[in-house]
Amino acid sequence: MRTDFDRVHVTKHGAIAVLTLNHPETLNAASVSMVNGMQKAMNHIERADSGFRAIVVTGEGRGFCSGANLAEAAERRSSADSAGDALEIAYHPMLRRLRDCRVPILTAVNGAAAGIGMSIALMGDIIVAARSAYFLQAFARVGLVPDGGSTWMLPRMIGLARARELSLLAEKLPAEKALEWGLINRVFDDASLMEEALKLAGRLAEGPASLGFVRRLYWDSPHNSFEQQIELERHAQGRAGRSADFMEGVKAFLEKRPAKFTGV
Repeated sequence: MRTDFDRVHVTKHGAIAVLTLNHPETLNAASVSMVNGMQKAMNHIERADSGFRAIVVTGEGRGFCSGANLAEAAERRSSADSAGDALEIAYHPMLRRLRDCRVPILTAVNGAAAGIGMSIALMGDIIVAARSAYFLQAFARVGLVPDGGSTWMLPRMIGLARARELSLLAEKLPAEKALEWGLINRVFDDASLMEEALKLAGRLAEGPASLGFVRRLYWDSPHNSFEQQIELERHAQGRAGRSADFMEGVKAFLEKRPAKFTGV
């Protein structure tokens, strides 16, 4: 079952929501319309009665996301709005929405992930890519600075030297090299990308409610001291320990059978 939004659509695969960026004629350039569509799609996915327990984000056609829509950016440049204004009005709320999502997110990068498209790709808790895919900090090519959280995420994921290199030289980073650097988790042949992504997302969707707490702990971790982090773990463990999934997990362990989690 497919539900359409502005330049985005959501397809239901059991408990998995596949959120597809859908403007293939621009290689899914991230326009304000698309970002607004993503917000509406997330409203749909995160409804209490939706039944979704994992999300796959991917792109329609040959690309994942080619970055911000430059034609739209040029129009803003001729008005009172700046590129920075657009970030806080449209793009930042969407990125925060992905960060704060209650269920795990897997990004399946099926082609170019450039500019803010690379940032969207890196929002995945698990990031997989087609063998032909690549990542590109394209900002220097058009006289801008990295955005979408790139200067926060990249040093923490691949180190400061490699992050600066990507941003200053604006060179393509092939999927295989991204895997070698530890930027992404797995690389698959192009033809099998979505099949493999859905298998992994299926494992996430069958997991306990605590997976949502896990993803939040890792998002918070870079800000915190050791003491602050173990305090967050204590609170999260308390919530997880009160869940029905914990009771099922313990029961399944004692009965020597696989647990059947329900996400609550």
